[in-house]
Amino acid sequence: MTAPLDINRRKLLEAAFWMPSVQTMVSRKSSITNAFVSAIIPTINPSAEEIQQALTILGMEPTDLRCAYCGDRATEWDHLRPLVDKRRPTGFISEIANLVPSCGKCNQSKGNKAWRVWMLSKAKLSPTGRGIPLIPDRIERLEAYEQWRCPVRVAFETVLNAEEWEAYWKTCEEVISQLRTCQEVADAIRARIIQRIRQT
Repeated sequence: MTAPLDINRRKLLEAAFWMPSVQTMVSRKSSITNAFVSAIIPTINPSAEEIQQALTILGMEPTDLRCAYCGDRATEWDHLRPLVDKRRPTGFISEIANLVPSCGKCNQSKGNKAWRVWMLSKAKLSPTGRGIPLIPDRIERLEAYEQWRCPVRVAFETVLNAEEWEAYWKTCEEVISQLRTCQEVADAIRARIIQRIRQT
């Protein structure tokens, strides 16, 4: 039998442990919406010449790709201008004029925020928040990149008729509604499982 814990030790132990957050189906609402947007976003692959122009403006070599926002090693290309705003497509697409090398930390932290505002903010993992040096130089390169080419912007709602466009988003809402229903069932099942565990 172990000795009873004093109050300070108990507080230390309780502060050292936390349960992983429970992922609910409803918490996936933005992921579902983003999936519906991403599913209709066109992609245009760049030529080698376009990639060279892009990297030249950003001051990079293909053998040493760096995050355009912070300078860490790049792991992906990020949409400079967001694809989604207020749960609908912004009109920007996946093409070289709207993509820059990025690290995962910056890409996750930036999300769909305006890149300049985010870079200068104290947001978690933003370049300013992490104390990254030479931010004005990085901003200047990204501004030059924005001026390099006019990005493609599609008025998605004019490609389809209004009825088709609304039907597409109604399907998205129906999926989210089904997830709510599924979550209610999952909550009831979890409660029954917990009750059974406590009985044993």
